[in-house]
Amino acid sequence: MAYSASTQTDISIPAIPLGDILPWAIFGGLLLMLAIYFVGAEQGAVAVFKGMYVHEFVHDGRHLLGFPCH
Repeated sequence: MAYSASTQTDISIPAIPLGDILPWAIFGGLLLMLAIYFVGAEQGAVAVFKGMYVHEFVHDGRHLLGFPCH
């Protein structure tokens, strides 16, 4: 049986410039802050939206994350 010599190839991971990542990181951070607001602070009394629709929609998530609501 003949064995061939294995060649080792260098694998390089391409670098992504910070300028390409920064807009997506800011966008993701804003979405995260908006989600935290809706789950943690939107309760009707100091609500941006009238009624309790948003509160009821995120009610179980609020308890899961440890936010008190009643």
